[in-house]
Amino acid sequence: MAPLPVEDVDDVRHPAVDAAVQAMENAAALSPADQIPQYEAAYDTLRETLAGIDQA
Repeated sequence: MAPLPVEDVDDVRHPAVDAAVQAMENAAALSPADQIPQYEAAYDTLRETLAGIDQA
C-alpha cells in the first residue's frame, strides 16, 4: 500500500507526533549543541506514542 499524500492525512494525525515533528523542524534553527536535547525529546515522544499504539 502506497503512503497517503500529505493533504490526505489530516484526519489521521496524532497531536503528540505533530508536536514532535514540529519540535524537530524548530531545532534546525538551533546550534548543534542545542539541537541534541530537542531531538532526544522528540525521539522519546515518538517512542512512547508508538508504544501506546502497540498496546491499544
